[in-house]
Amino acid sequence: MTANAMFSPIQIWLIAIRPKTLAAAVAPVIAGTAVAVHEGGEHWPMATLVMITALLLQIAANFANDAFDFRSGVDTPERLGPVRITSSGLVSADVVIKVTVGVLALAIVTGLPLAIRGGWPILALGIAAIVCAVAYTGGPLPLAHLGLGEVFVMLFFGFAAVAGTAYVQTGELTPLALATSIPVGALAVAILVINNLRDIGADRAAGKLTVAVRLGGRRTRWEYAALLVVAGAAPVVFWIVGWLNWSCVLTIVWWPFGASLWNQVTTRAGRELNPVLGNTSKALLYYSLALSAALIIS
Repeated sequence: MTANAMFSPIQIWLIAIRPKTLAAAVAPVIAGTAVAVHEGGEHWPMATLVMITALLLQIAANFANDAFDFRSGVDTPERLGPVRITSSGLVSADVVIKVTVGVLALAIVTGLPLAIRGGWPILALGIAAIVCAVAYTGGPLPLAHLGLGEVFVMLFFGFAAVAGTAYVQTGELTPLALATSIPVGALAVAILVINNLRDIGADRAAGKLTVAVRLGGRRTRWEYAALLVVAGAAPVVFWIVGWLNWSCVLTIVWWPFGASLWNQVTTRAGRELNPVLGNTSKALLYYSLALSAALIIS
């Protein structure tokens, strides 16, 4: 049976969308909107548009990654991760790139009202996000191949996504918005770390110098642990500063998730890390919901 016969067209594009990764787009918007509610400046139409735009940008980045990693030789049919539609021969790289352009065009349409309301800062963020969605794995100097993946994710899935969501609603860039960006961004980075930990061998062979390739497996696991600690400790810091009241205890329910993730990372390798990738994505979403509830109650 050929690869094309195994999947319907809908299934093929669902594979390319990578639903498990979409929490990285959804969670920061939830947290940023909670910050806006906490500060009394929520704007639900803008929050909805931010969510749609963030999802479109994430999907476009996933499509671009699928096509460009195949073209660069990083993804092969023998890859350890989930199926990729380009390297599996399900869809040509040219078609995937054309669809990527179409999704980015939709993101521009939904992002225009945000730029109009937020002014040049949001416009600049939008342009940078569109460029980096492609430049992450495409172009002459892909960010991921230079070991800049963690920086990219923290900037765009942390500060830009969380603080930007709050800013486009409240019109202010506040300390709380910036602080909330850190733990949410850290868990988004953790998703990337697991992905790169799994792919150390293939990435090293392809010349993709991720942070995981540079650090090695043991130190990459400690990098992951540090990100979990940042997320777990942040609500306590928020309580000490005065941003959270008794509602801080709501975030404690996330701690067992963090402990479980650490146990999974220390006992698995290679393909066994694929479920950990999905679990880290879920943990990001759960964390965002818990922290958001605490912020709204406060």
